Amino acid sequence: MEKNGLFSQRIRLRHLHTFVAVAQQGTLGRAAETLNLSQPALSKTLNELEQLTGTRLFDRGRMGAHLTVVGEQFLTHAVRVLDALNTAGQALYHKEGVNHDVVRVGALPTAALGIMPPAIGEFHRHLPHITLQVATMNNPMLLAGLKTGELDIGIGRMSDPEMMSGLNYELLFLESLKLVVHPHHPLLKDTVTLSRVMEWPVVVAPQGTAPRQHTEALLAAQGCTLPSGCIETLSA
Repeated sequence: MEKNGLFSQRIRLRHLHTFVAVAQQGTLGRAAETLNLSQPALSKTLNELEQLTGTRLFDRGRMGAHLTVVGEQFLTHAVRVLDALNTAGQALYHKEGVNHDVVRVGALPTAALGIMPPAIGEFHRHLPHITLQVATMNNPMLLAGLKTGELDIGIGRMSDPEMMSGLNYELLFLESLKLVVHPHHPLLKDTVTLSRVMEWPVVVAPQGTAPRQHTEALLAAQGCTLPSGCIETLSA
């Protein structure tokens, strides 16, 4: 039997869910927490998938798991498959006669600035008579609003398994941590290290947010901690 036929027969949804979770979370540990799996079980599933594809999908190292070029290509297909299944499930449970004249959207502040404007324009080109209500909020509020029915759609981040329970999701973007300074900052004249960066005032996301957790994990891996007197904000 051809390799493609064997792949189609042996691939399972758990392989795709695991792959997408690792791609989104950036580390096997966080992906395992998201899927409520042990890290050895997740690693086994990921290894099975790479054996099925016959190639490495991630470069794994001390700083996390990063998609290879083939992995980035496969991510597009994996997300489409999971999205198609979500769409099929929603169609099965679609309720006739429900009023969809208003769509309520919750978005993280960063998503409201980056993703929402073009999405709103495209939405109104296709559905000009539908009212969109957009609210910016933090991730816990967003997930709570989805679960209570106060929101129809949320653009946020993956969270703990208990927070994601009962929700359907689609991967829209991958985030990375970046160090940002003004064009003439003295750091640009030095060899930039995290310990050197921490000598300057730092603007970071608030406690309890995913970016803050990722920031602290990165610093801890380099033997650094955030200085006192940080500026904490969700605002871009």
